[in-house]
Amino acid sequence: MAVDVSALLQRLNLSGPLSGVCAGDWTAQPGGSELVSYNPATDEPLGRVRTASHDDYERVIAASQAAFERWRRVPAPVRGDYVRKLALALREAKDDLGLLVTLESGKIVSESRGEVQEMIDIADFAVGLSRQLYGLTMPSERPEHRLFEQWHPLGPVGVLTAFNFPVAVWAWNAMLAAVCGDAVVWKPSPLTPLTAVAVQHICQRVMQGSGFEAVFGLCLGADRAIGEAMARDVRLPLISATGSTQMGQHVGQLVAARLGRSLLELGGNNAMIVTESADLSLALRAVVFAAAGTAGQRCTTLRRLIVHESIAERFTESLVQAYGSLPIGDPWDDGVLIGPLIRSTTIDTMHRALADARAQGGDILCGGDRLDRPGWFVTPAVVRAQRGMAIVRTETFAPILYVLTYRGFDDAIAIQNDSEHGLSSAVFTDRVTEAERFLSPWGSDCGIANVNIGTSGAEIGGAFGGEKGTGGGREAGSDAWKAYMRRQTCTVNFGRTLPLAQGVQFDVPE
Repeated sequence: MAVDVSALLQRLNLSGPLSGVCAGDWTAQPGGSELVSYNPATDEPLGRVRTASHDDYERVIAASQAAFERWRRVPAPVRGDYVRKLALALREAKDDLGLLVTLESGKIVSESRGEVQEMIDIADFAVGLSRQLYGLTMPSERPEHRLFEQWHPLGPVGVLTAFNFPVAVWAWNAMLAAVCGDAVVWKPSPLTPLTAVAVQHICQRVMQGSGFEAVFGLCLGADRAIGEAMARDVRLPLISATGSTQMGQHVGQLVAARLGRSLLELGGNNAMIVTESADLSLALRAVVFAAAGTAGQRCTTLRRLIVHESIAERFTESLVQAYGSLPIGDPWDDGVLIGPLIRSTTIDTMHRALADARAQGGDILCGGDRLDRPGWFVTPAVVRAQRGMAIVRTETFAPILYVLTYRGFDDAIAIQNDSEHGLSSAVFTDRVTEAERFLSPWGSDCGIANVNIGTSGAEIGGAFGGEKGTGGGREAGSDAWKAYMRRQTCTVNFGRTLPLAQGVQFDVPE
């Protein structure tokens, strides 16, 4: 389909010189350098955004602090009503915003619209949550005492997001933080600045005239300086960061040095086990989406396929055949399933990984070729691998799938867990014993464990995140809201005596 980029940008308030700094209102001339946003499918510029200087950053933080002081006094259900209005505005902008995500990140249109839908879903979840920020009442061992806990707003929250989910991950954090009574300072990826500016315009329109415009703040940086400043800033009690394990280790250390909190969503060298009892047609479809979807650029992308040796040959043949039929092209066109990688440097990284795989004894069964056309397109690769290959334990953020075999189910679990990461995992089986073994405490060691579905495509109702090198953070559903609040344990003595806990006696002479 033809895309009128100029008209799209105009509808999303992205025409003309753009500011990447918003602290209640837009900073007309930020003092940082200019970022150029490129369409990875064409390598053509989409727009330019001016980034923040140190002084701009200070204004954003000061405005966020001031907004938090007032926002935390607003009843939580009223805060939820603002988020409800934001969800309505996102519904109205869904198609346009989804298309912008496609143009800037390279996702196919259905995935991009799905990402905007994810923003809407988490907003709806947060609206309901605004009436359910429950504490607990515990029985006190002391007579005429009430023991309970309550949850209070934490403070301004810093959110650092990555290019592959340029708007949804911000929403996971921002919607929950807002209903919890926190302000939010967003530092988006410099690879996807236009989507961040577009979302910020929507926030400003919803919050305009409320006096709480600075609850949602934007501070775009061209390099690491803004993110580093946020990680070190004691005025931001929580930093939520999405990116590589190496990035998370650095951010986590900076935040820990000031005894702040960090919520880290990092890499995932994800695996799927396919047993001899599995529905192979179902498994094949799951593998192809999880491994090749989003051009292999999801944190939940399937990177290691562990297949029972009795079915490995025929299943791998079917997989290679399916890969050969995948439509690759402009991600806004109907029928296309594989779009571009985000930048040319990612192609270089992919080629180095494939060279390493070949050098370590792997057999490249298909893919890895760069397409002779504008943009950053490759064919997804399948590699027959062996246990012990170092490259298999390395997360390459590109569409490379390593296929390994196993004989016994315990062996499959051991291969699955042989990773520094622990994000998403899956098993395809028709045996309840294997499914339950996979989900047991001695099964998958990942934060996400699926049976008969792939590693990608989590719903917002469950807490999202992983263990080990994935960082241990949890976002989105379940009780992930607690990360954005501070717990307070309270005891009320409504009697006329002063008994001490644990039977301690301390009688002061009168």
